[in-house]
Amino acid sequence: MPALDFFRRVSQAPTNPRPVAKPRQFDVAELYQGPLQALATPQESSQPLDEKLRQAYFWIVNNAIISPHYDIEYNDGPPQSFSVGDSKRTLTLPSAQSYSSFILLPILTFATRKKCLFVGGPGRGKTASAILMGVLAGYPVREVRRAMQHGHPQMTIADLLGNPLPADLVAAQNMSDIRIAWRNWLSMRVKIIDEYNRIPTRTQSALLTVMGDNYAEILNHIFECPESAWYLTANDDQGGGTYQVIEALKDRIDVIVQALSFNPRFLNDLLVRIEENARPEELAPAEIIFTEKEVDRIGEEIRAIEVPAEVRRRLEFFASQFELFETAGVQFEYMTKDTARLSGIDWGQSVAADNGRDRLKDLGCQTKNGVSVRNLMTLLVFAKALAYFRGNSAVSLEDLRQILPFVLHDKLQPDLEAPFFNLPEKAAYRTDRLSWLRHLFDQACDEYNRLDLDRNDAVGDCKAEFELGLEGVSERDTRARLTKIERLTAERVKGKKLYGHLYDDLQKLKYLHQRYTNYLHWLRAQ
Repeated sequence: MPALDFFRRVSQAPTNPRPVAKPRQFDVAELYQGPLQALATPQESSQPLDEKLRQAYFWIVNNAIISPHYDIEYNDGPPQSFSVGDSKRTLTLPSAQSYSSFILLPILTFATRKKCLFVGGPGRGKTASAILMGVLAGYPVREVRRAMQHGHPQMTIADLLGNPLPADLVAAQNMSDIRIAWRNWLSMRVKIIDEYNRIPTRTQSALLTVMGDNYAEILNHIFECPESAWYLTANDDQGGGTYQVIEALKDRIDVIVQALSFNPRFLNDLLVRIEENARPEELAPAEIIFTEKEVDRIGEEIRAIEVPAEVRRRLEFFASQFELFETAGVQFEYMTKDTARLSGIDWGQSVAADNGRDRLKDLGCQTKNGVSVRNLMTLLVFAKALAYFRGNSAVSLEDLRQILPFVLHDKLQPDLEAPFFNLPEKAAYRTDRLSWLRHLFDQACDEYNRLDLDRNDAVGDCKAEFELGLEGVSERDTRARLTKIERLTAERVKGKKLYGHLYDDLQKLKYLHQRYTNYLHWLRAQ
């Protein structure tokens, strides 16, 4: 029994100690507050929800899922580092609170109600982690297990969503008379799909509708699903399995988490569970169970987290590196990798024609595609969620750096034939995609700093000037701004190679030029 009590215990110590707030000074206005405000006081002094999220994380990582892999590293000062093995890889001992991605990313998915894919070999805790997320939402373990959808080659749309009632099929005079017996899992706030890459293609399309649009449809009947956190599992992330995963379904997945191997140094923990017949998912303490209203409030608090301009600009600069493909189009707007992909021309042939830039220096040459709008929005949401989880009011550059590889894991496709990957010292990046993406972000930030864009960003200045509004701007000032844009454009194209960030700057200048041109025509018509 003592061992079971250990599993149920939640530490009373704060997970992220902060300075104690100073006592509030008396305000005479409080004398005039009504009874409603007085009644609200106990609720306002309750435990903050970000602390409750951290308690859930630490309970899972210390008691439920054995995951000693602290791969999301933070530092308060210079960490201790060691060079390891013949490859001279770096082992770092972080100097600040760091986290296991295998536990943290599902927690952030739960908080933001997004979609998480677990990948890894059988028996590594993928399904167990997903079940724990259902338990955090307040569902009994038995209900979570029964609601879990298991992918298999014969899975039909009816298996996934529900069936029309047989009696209604016989007696109905029209489609609206047919009642549907919907599957219970559709109404849950945590949805789990085990081995989703074993689901037939046609059934995947039905799953896509539920995942992407939050509704299920059978015989013109619609079931509106609540906003949910989704957890899917697969043995690999390359679409392998009984059926190829359709691209649209893969694109709906927000983050990918890799289940790393078990460390035998923790074998004693497994022995205790066997001897005590302990199943952690059945022993989750009540203190870490979230109500629906609490999750709603967490979402509101996460959205309120600030993304500072210096962080946003570095993300803009990073994302601008990848879409340009100079030889893919004739018109300026169509010089993109999307144009090359949609044309159906062999990728190698297209790359061979694009030989004007330094392919080792250009970060865009390392990928086959760019970053989509959905990817950027997901990245911002998870960066906010990570900052919130850490108890901060704003996203730091390190938050963005740590979360980016998990969001772009299968979204930014590497071109393994690029010169970068052929360098002997870079060979490991061919298989370690998470480290490659983080390295890519670091390279983009280094280039941003080299160009000193925080202090020397003429295009950003034009943008800021435009965002002040056009009300009261005279025809003379408008002409001056148009001339300034034309001059900046000429400076940027004169004798320079075209790189991704320059391509996006030129597009921005063209956009501003068009807005001022339209405004000038309007002024003349007055």
